[in-house]
Amino acid sequence: MTATTLPLVEQFQLGLDAPICLTWELTYACNLSCVHCLSSSGRRDPAELTTAECKAIIDELEKMQVFYVNIGGGEPTVRSDFWDLVDYATAHNVGVKFSTNGIKLSPEVARRLAASDYVDVQISLDGATAEINDAVRGSGSYETALRAMQNLADAGFAGFKISVVMTRQNVDQLDAFKAIADRFNAQLRITRLRPSGRGADVWDELHPTAQQQRVLYDWLVANGEGVLTGDSFFHLAAFGDALPGLNLCGAGRVVCLIDPVGDVYACPFAIHDTFLAGNVRSPGGFQEVWQHSELFTDLRRPQTGGACNSCSAFDACRGGCMAAKFFTGLPLDGPDPECVKGHGELALAGVAVGSAPRPSLDHSRRSTSGSRSVPITLGRPRTETRAPVSACNENPLADFVPAEQSS
Repeated sequence: MTATTLPLVEQFQLGLDAPICLTWELTYACNLSCVHCLSSSGRRDPAELTTAECKAIIDELEKMQVFYVNIGGGEPTVRSDFWDLVDYATAHNVGVKFSTNGIKLSPEVARRLAASDYVDVQISLDGATAEINDAVRGSGSYETALRAMQNLADAGFAGFKISVVMTRQNVDQLDAFKAIADRFNAQLRITRLRPSGRGADVWDELHPTAQQQRVLYDWLVANGEGVLTGDSFFHLAAFGDALPGLNLCGAGRVVCLIDPVGDVYACPFAIHDTFLAGNVRSPGGFQEVWQHSELFTDLRRPQTGGACNSCSAFDACRGGCMAAKFFTGLPLDGPDPECVKGHGELALAGVAVGSAPRPSLDHSRRSTSGSRSVPITLGRPRTETRAPVSACNENPLADFVPAEQSS
């Protein structure tokens, strides 16, 4: 049997010549300090890719026929060249989906986005009420997100995404999240909490309980046809039928991450030296890393399944999430820490306290006050000229002028 006649999942498991899509974190700068931020964002990195370097990467992605990029951060819209890069990507046949907390989605920006056929927007919201959301994302962030949604809806942007990280506190708000999406003519997207970045520090208290995992699975079975999951919950397939999606860890096979300084990681949730495949600034650029890095070659080899291979549910969940296992101290060929059969819980009992790997990078903004206040004023329209920002300026809002200060 040739590779072209293998089932789709088997072909993907062996890797592709180019990723179907990739996540690109343009900056670690962010006006928020979400407690579960997978990239520990906050401060801009002085070695951030320049505008010219970003455009060169887009040229490369176009040649590789990458369908689209998921742009994130940090908060990508605080980069002074963000809109220029979005326009450049779409002009070069690379679609863009960007994630934002909504801080810069003014009515004018919303109208510009609504007029594009190649840009999708994802608003982050982790609580259907301000109380739940702001405890995770910061005071005022709920109001900011809903204002951005209203601006998009008023502009006629149908089908934008509302992205929710499922936590112990918001699982019972699933219907409310769906109601918010319906209210704004948007689409709900729910994703899994990973113990990555700052999420490693709050995973024990925030990740859904075993009972809530079942509630989540049942809700997705009943409502999943109109809800996106980003293949976050394939570990839940062990409950019964597989959920819609690839149901496979695509790390280094069909997806990867480019970070703000050009480092390429196998997975957006695994920002650690163990999963660093190379850098786009190296000879051969991104294509060389994707097609020839030792790490990606290893990830694309047939996997044995390890301890999970003897489980009756292995073909459904395929051992779960690589990042979730790694950052909780479990072996990569072991069970997912949230294994619905209970194997993960047993395995975690054998992990020594403090022995789990820590994220390699931390761009968090440290504050003695402990305040996580969130400015909710919107920035000036993109049509105005903005002064360039020094690459060494680590202020995440260095190029941001509140609306009431702009002329």
